Amino acid sequence: MKIAVTAANGQLGSSIVSELIKEIGKENVIGIVRTPEKASHLGVEVRKGDYNSREDFNSALKGIDSVLLISGMDYPEKRIEQHRNVIEAARQNGVKKIVYTSIIGDEKKTTFSPIVRSNRQTEKDVLESGLNWVIGRNGIYIEPDLEYIDTYVKEGEIRNCAGDGKCGYTSRGELGFAYTQMLLNAIHNGHTYNLTGEPITQAQLAELINHVFSTNLKFNSVPVDIYEKERKAELGNFVGTVIAGIYNGIRNGVNNVPSDFEKAAGRPHKSAVEMMKAFKK
Repeated sequence: MKIAVTAANGQLGSSIVSELIKEIGKENVIGIVRTPEKASHLGVEVRKGDYNSREDFNSALKGIDSVLLISGMDYPEKRIEQHRNVIEAARQNGVKKIVYTSIIGDEKKTTFSPIVRSNRQTEKDVLESGLNWVIGRNGIYIEPDLEYIDTYVKEGEIRNCAGDGKCGYTSRGELGFAYTQMLLNAIHNGHTYNLTGEPITQAQLAELINHVFSTNLKFNSVPVDIYEKERKAELGNFVGTVIAGIYNGIRNGVNNVPSDFEKAAGRPHKSAVEMMKAFKK
């Protein structure tokens, strides 16, 4: 069985490639990336695949049995056609199965909603592809908060607009394991899974970080409009709007959903503390 992973040199893609190698050997894993010379560290065959190029994927998916389509990072209006380039090339090449990394989120109520809607359209395209399919809806990664700890410590707080909303954080390592099982096991075909951990508030997140990293952080909740203005000033309009929309979604309860992780992965999701300790190592 030959399995291809798109965006394979990204952090999620690398995690999935690593887990697949453990299960089926590196000779059966293909990494598809926009710039192959930047992916030699993956230790597998690498093929060129730019989401904007249908021709790239017509070549990259030759001889592939299953493909893992990692959602692109471009503007929402561009992602749909980019993903279709992969889906249509998969059909042309006789790929038997496609697994898509979608996201949890609200389609209407936040500034993150346009991205969610674009992912839902790709979900629909995957369902209508005629291929065997599995869809994972990813929760929010815990790693960005942990990578930001030095800044949190400098500021003395975790500051966002999530209020008392709960978020079922996950990690790239947990997702890498789950997606590998979803790719390899036919029992998952035709299913859509929420891939999240146990929901926690931002105040609980701060407490757990304090416990694991010996910090002294507090959570400071601010109004949505103020937080969006701050993020846009620091990160630019697009990224700042997206980040504010994510935390607004948490505030609204969008990320407090039942988890299907154990169904997808065959084992329970790691706790937030376990993910933090793994990151710390």
